[in-house]
Amino acid sequence: MIIVILLVITVVAGALFFLHSRSEASKNLSETNQPSAQDEVKKLAQEVGKLIDLPEGEVPTIATVTDINKLKDQTFFQKAKNGDKVLIYSKARKAILYDPVAKKVIDVAPINLGSPSAQLASPSPSPSPKPTPKPSPTPSP
Repeated sequence: MIIVILLVITVVAGALFFLHSRSEASKNLSETNQPSAQDEVKKLAQEVGKLIDLPEGEVPTIATVTDINKLKDQTFFQKAKNGDKVLIYSKARKAILYDPVAKKVIDVAPINLGSPSAQLASPSPSPSPKPTPKPSPTPSP
């Protein structure tokens, strides 16, 4: 009876060890095969940088066009299609529309994010009323 219990414990421990090792290996493999978001941004910026000068000292925000029908009324997206990428450089106030399949820059446009100083500026003061001249007293004779 003790031999059966030891055999069951050994089999269960071996199975747990095997499952744990396998899950760690597949986790490490998937981490190695999937590029990080930073790697994708860097790769995309390098591709676009071969075609156009990019702002220096700034990492772009990347957006993907997923539903062109919602964007067709905007002139920047007139030639865009689903899957195109938009590189947004907020400090440089520039947006670049890029087709990663054709490896072609489609459009470049300035972006207006609004300035905090404009939002904080106080309204211009109203003009002060002009003094009205008072009649001087006439000297008495």
